Amino acid sequence: MPYDAFLAELGKAGLNVGKFARLLGRRPNSISNNRKLGEVPDHLALISVLLAEMHMHDVPFGPAFARLGLSPKRPRGASAVGKFGGNKQGQLELRP
Repeated sequence: MPYDAFLAELGKAGLNVGKFARLLGRRPNSISNNRKLGEVPDHLALISVLLAEMHMHDVPFGPAFARLGLSPKRPRGASAVGKFGGNKQGQLELRP
């Protein structure tokens, strides 16, 4: 689905990218990054269409998402000081 059509479906559902991302337990950037590709993955397209249909037929989707108990995803690429890729960094010995 083209990214612009995806945004239109979100609008029909009364959502924006930020609210949609929070429903899925994702960060808004992980959704909006698809703008660069010009398309969204099929699973996000399907969810957006279903949410739009539910909203247009006055079916609340909040309780369904609440039942899932989705937890927010950790941002990729972020690491704690002294760690790289989840592994503790060892000391690097430099020789002259």
